[in-house]
Amino acid sequence: MSDLRDIWVYLAASPLLHLTMTLAAFQAGSWVYERAGRHPLLNPVLIAVVLVVSMLLATGTSYADYFAGAQFVHFLLGPATVALAIPLYRQFERVRKSGLAIAVSILTGSLTAIGSALGVGWLMGASRDTLISLAPKSVTAPVAMGISEQLGGLPSLTAVLVILTGIVGAMLGPLVLNLIGVRDWAARGLAMGTASHGIGTARALQVSEVAGAFSGLAMGLNALAATILLWVVWQLLF
Repeated sequence: MSDLRDIWVYLAASPLLHLTMTLAAFQAGSWVYERAGRHPLLNPVLIAVVLVVSMLLATGTSYADYFAGAQFVHFLLGPATVALAIPLYRQFERVRKSGLAIAVSILTGSLTAIGSALGVGWLMGASRDTLISLAPKSVTAPVAMGISEQLGGLPSLTAVLVILTGIVGAMLGPLVLNLIGVRDWAARGLAMGTASHGIGTARALQVSEVAGAFSGLAMGLNALAATILLWVVWQLLF
């Protein structure tokens, strides 16, 4: 046991360990996802999160130590987000023709996400700080954390809520859209991007380039809309 502990201490000092662990966990999640016929309830991000958290708990590794090694994946979020412009460019003509519908959809979806979060939190007796942290749950993580911090919330709590929202949206979004009869790929993409930001967009891209393009657009516009709307809501309510 002493030798194994010494090996772990040596490996834990390497920044590549946690990066490799993250990539391996996601690869395992993707393998399970593909083997299950891409069942939405077996989202690879969810599986990867469970595996990584289990490993950190089992080894007593703090999040700060983990992030120091895995931050390269965080850095890649920027280029990955910018790359969403490629499918959007290919659908530019369709986006241009649907400008008014897109604007109405984003505003409606953003207000619904904010209102439902605040409503549920208020009914459950959440504190002011928790309500602030909960409100931007459907906004992409960097923007949501910035909003939470500026309004006096808890950015760390907001980050967890954003990730949970994205995972749940990616898992259940397609099922809900099927149940209510939404078949148009553009409409499905707008719904996924508005409700579940980047994780939902990744799911939309897996099934349709059109859905992925509109989801990426919705994710960006929702971040802008939510920033403005939350500031207005807070001025009126608080």
